[in-house]
Amino acid sequence: MTPAGVQEAVDAAFRGEWGRVLATLIRRTGDWDLAEECAQEAFAEALRRWPLDGVPERPGAWLSTVAGNRAIDRLRRRVRERELMDAVGREQMTESGAGEVISEPPEESGEIPDDRLRLIFTCCHPALPMEGRVALTLRTLAGLTTAEISRAFLVPEATMAKRLTRTKAKIAAAGIPYRVPPAHLLPERLAGVLAVLYLMFNEGYSASSGPDLIRAGLCGEAIRLARGLRQLMPQEPEVTGALALMLLHHARLDGRVGAEGELIPLEEQDRGRWDAGEIGEGLSLLDGALRRRAVGPYQLQAAIAACHARAARAADTDWREIAGLYALLERLMPSPVVLLNRAVAVAMSGDVEAGLALVDELSAGGRLERYHLLEATRADLLRRRGDHPAAAAAYERALGLAPSSAERLYLLRRLREVRDAEQP
Repeated sequence: MTPAGVQEAVDAAFRGEWGRVLATLIRRTGDWDLAEECAQEAFAEALRRWPLDGVPERPGAWLSTVAGNRAIDRLRRRVRERELMDAVGREQMTESGAGEVISEPPEESGEIPDDRLRLIFTCCHPALPMEGRVALTLRTLAGLTTAEISRAFLVPEATMAKRLTRTKAKIAAAGIPYRVPPAHLLPERLAGVLAVLYLMFNEGYSASSGPDLIRAGLCGEAIRLARGLRQLMPQEPEVTGALALMLLHHARLDGRVGAEGELIPLEEQDRGRWDAGEIGEGLSLLDGALRRRAVGPYQLQAAIAACHARAARAADTDWREIAGLYALLERLMPSPVVLLNRAVAVAMSGDVEAGLALVDELSAGGRLERYHLLEATRADLLRRRGDHPAAAAAYERALGLAPSSAERLYLLRRLREVRDAEQP
C-alpha cells in the first residue's frame, strides 16, 4: 500500500475508532491522560506497521489491542517503581501490574454495555461545570482538537485548554465513577449529555475546520449514541426530540455538498436526494415527543427542521412558522446563534429590513465577532435587498473567517455573483 493509502486508512480509523479505543482505555485504566497518550501511540504505531503488514481486517480491534498493551506496560513500570521505593511489606500488586486500576467495574442492572455512553455520563457528572463537561467529551469521545472545540464554544484556544485540564483534574480528585448512573440519577445529567451529542453531530454535519464540510462518521456516532440514550430514557421527550432533530438534518446530508466540494445552501438543494426514510422516522419521533406536552429546545429545533423536511420545494417553506419557532426557542435557550437564525427566518418570511436589523444588533453587541456566519448572513440579506457593493464587502469578511474549504467555495461563488451584478 502506498504511503498516501496508509495515511488515508489511519485517518479513517481515527475518525471511526478514536472514541471507542479511548473510552475502553479510560474504563480499564481510570487514567485519562494515560489513556489518551496510549491511544495516540497506537495510531502512530499503525503508521509504522501498516505499510509493512497491511491494514488489518478490523482496524479498531488492532488499535485497541496495541493501545491496551501500551497502557498495561506503563502501569507495570509504575508498580515496579513503587515496589522499589516503598518499604518492605507493602501489599503486592497483581501479576498484571494493573491491580485494581484496570479491574472491570460491575455492570448495573439495565445498563447499556457501551464504553462511549459510559464516557459521556462520566464527563457529564453534575459536579463538573457544564462547559467543561461538553468540552471534555468532545475531546475524548469525538477526538476533536482543542482548537476545534474552542471554535465550537467561540472562546480562545488557550482558554479551552485550561478548561479541559481543570475538568480532568476534577474527575480524578472527586473519584467520579466511570459508568452510566442508576435511572434516578439520569435526569440531572441529561442537559450535558444532550449538549455533547448534538455538538458532536454538528461538528460532523458542518466541520469547524479542515477541507471537508461533512464528517459523516461523527454524525453517525452521535445518532447511534442518541439511540442508546433513548433506550435508557424512552419517556423523556427531549431525548426523543434530539434524536428526531439529528435524523431530520442527517436526511439532507447528501444534498449539502456539490460536485466540486462546495456547500449547497438549503434553498438550492435537490430535495430528491434527501433520505425519505430518515425524514419519516424523524417526523414520527417528533410527533411522539410533542404529544407529551413538555416542549424543550431540542423539540423546537426538530420542529424547525420538520418545516423544511415537509416542504416539497424551497418556495413552499413556511418561514413565518419557522420565525415563530425561533422566537420560542430564544425564550427557552437565549443565545446569539439562535438570534442569528431568527434573523434569517424573519428576512425569508418577507421582511429583509427587520432581519438585517437583528444582524446589526448582534454585530453591535460583539457576541459573534469571529463567527463567519454572521457576515455570511449579512451578505446574503444585503444581496436579497439588492445592495451588491455592501454584500460584496460582507462576503469578503466572511471569507476571511470561514473554517472549511466547502464554505469558502460557496462564499466565493456568491462574491463573484454580486460583483458581476455591480457591472453596468
